[in-house]
Amino acid sequence: MVRAIRTIDHEERLSLVDHLDELRSRLIISGAVLAVVFGICLWQNHLLLEIVNEPLKSQTKKQVAKGQGTVGQAVLAQKGLLRLAGDTEAALRALSEPGSGVSARTRAQLRPLLATLQADTRRLPRGSPGDNPVTLGVGEPFTTTITVTLYFALIISLPVILYELYGFILPALLPSERRAAAPLLTAVPFLFAAGVLFGYFVVLPAAVRFFVNFNSGQFNVLVQASQFYSFAATVLLAMGLVFQVPVLILGATRVGLVTPKQLRRNRRYALLGCAIVAALLPGDAITLVLETVPLYVLYEASILLARFVKPPEGGRGDEQMRETPAGRRASEDPPHNGDPEPTVQQMIDHVDPKLSD
Repeated sequence: MVRAIRTIDHEERLSLVDHLDELRSRLIISGAVLAVVFGICLWQNHLLLEIVNEPLKSQTKKQVAKGQGTVGQAVLAQKGLLRLAGDTEAALRALSEPGSGVSARTRAQLRPLLATLQADTRRLPRGSPGDNPVTLGVGEPFTTTITVTLYFALIISLPVILYELYGFILPALLPSERRAAAPLLTAVPFLFAAGVLFGYFVVLPAAVRFFVNFNSGQFNVLVQASQFYSFAATVLLAMGLVFQVPVLILGATRVGLVTPKQLRRNRRYALLGCAIVAALLPGDAITLVLETVPLYVLYEASILLARFVKPPEGGRGDEQMRETPAGRRASEDPPHNGDPEPTVQQMIDHVDPKLSD
């Protein structure tokens, strides 16, 4: 368990059993953290469901205001019923008054009807029906809640899981590679969180608006909970991965695959690629622009940061030769004087000239 916390040095030699033991320890730590966060998220599952449902509720409110869709029509009927009940109650109250010109016997018959109408009107719902997604199965509320809880637990536990993964592969890296990889790997959780937030506040609402309103006049649109949460998780995960573009570009610059000059020269292709990625994501034309702009900004930021990242002067093998005693002795040997290597026949003639006969 100590190895899962302590970083193993590059020069240490571990057996296969030691590597498996270290992997087991790191998996146990990651699983324990995930289980604790899962329990906390399950405790606050109502808050998490409200957070995920907020884009759908906002779109439903817009439909209700316009009287569109199944929910909008239901709200119109609800408001009409409340107005009808209010007008009927006002008429019965007016007729039951002593000065209404109605006989006392009729007023006595109207008072129980008025009381019943008032009680029924109070029981009518005032809120907007259908704000939340629907469930179609007996166990779907439970399974959907567990699924959403697991999504949030994975996102919150991601920094610890990435740290354990980094600690496991760290011994395979040279010291210079560790120095180059450390800032890049540190930026991964922050960029992932930024992508998730951007997807939640920009991409997901636009996607919900597009798909819910698409041909809504031809369908009775009812959003199923399990499909909606899977769709939301896919969008958020995709945006979190897309925001890893700076890490990929800086990593490619660090190993010498590309240069900042090449990145600047290929700006037009990068802009086209950002537009293609944004077009693959759900949404309309306005969303396409909103998604393309931050992706291209990330590309420009990557170019700016790539200017401060220098590629290695030699390969991994050269660096290993420089960092080991044997490699140091080999690098200190004097170079060859440029004479061509002798052939096999010349070597034989030098040993014993009689063998060449």
